[in-house]
Amino acid sequence: MTNLSRACACMLLVLSALPATAFAQDQASEGAITVSGNATVVSDYRFRGFSQSNEEAAIQGGFSIGHDSGLYVGTWGSSIGFANGTEIDVFAGYAKEVVPGLTADIGATLYLYPGTSNTSVIEPYFAVSGDLGPASIKTGIAWAPGGQDSLGDASGVYLYTDAGVAIPNTPFTLKGHVGYAKSDSFLGGADGDVVDYSVGIEASWKALTGSIAYVNTDAPRALGFKEAVGADGAVIFTLGVSF
Repeated sequence: MTNLSRACACMLLVLSALPATAFAQDQASEGAITVSGNATVVSDYRFRGFSQSNEEAAIQGGFSIGHDSGLYVGTWGSSIGFANGTEIDVFAGYAKEVVPGLTADIGATLYLYPGTSNTSVIEPYFAVSGDLGPASIKTGIAWAPGGQDSLGDASGVYLYTDAGVAIPNTPFTLKGHVGYAKSDSFLGGADGDVVDYSVGIEASWKALTGSIAYVNTDAPRALGFKEAVGADGAVIFTLGVSF
C-alpha cells in the first residue's frame, strides 16, 4: 500500500475503532483475581474489514486481569503496516450478568501507536451478550468523540453484532459478524459510512484455536479505493494459543 493508503487505513481505524481483541476463555484464577491472555498469528490483520497490516501476516497478543466484582483491565498489541509498525491497546471496564443469561459490558479503550505523536484515541464502549437458542450473540457500540488531537473535530461511531453457533459433538463453531461505522470523515464510504461483515468457522483443541473467515466491506471501488486500503474481500486464517 502507498503512504496515502496507509494514512487512510489509519484514519479509518481511529474513527470507527472498537476493541477487536478476543481474549482466552481458558483462565488461571487465584482467589477473586482472574488472569487470561493469548498469542495469535493472522494472515492479515483486518479491523472492521480494513487491513491494518498491508494485507500481510501479523503477530498479535495480550492479556487481561479480571476481578469477581466484574472489573477488568488489560492490554493487547499487534504488528501493523503504518505508523511505526506497532499498535498497543489499553482497556478497562466492568462486565456483569444483569439478568440470567445476559451480560452487560461497559468500558473504554485507549489506542496507542508508539513512536508517533498526536495519534492516540480513547473510546468508550458498551455491549451486551447472551445466548439465543443455540447461538451466542454479542452486540455493541463504540464512540470516538471529537476534540481529540488525532481526530480534530471529527467523531465516529461503530455498531456491531457477532454470533456463534457451536456444532454439537465437534470442536467447530460457525461464526458471523456484521458492523456499521459512521464518521464525520469521507473515508470508508462516499458519505462517511461503511458496512463490514464476515462469515467463518473456528475450531478449538485444548489451548489452541484456529479459524478461517471470509471478510469484506461495502467500501466504494471508485478509483481503486477499496483495494488500495485493503477493504476488498479476503479469506483470513488465524492460529492462536490461550493461557
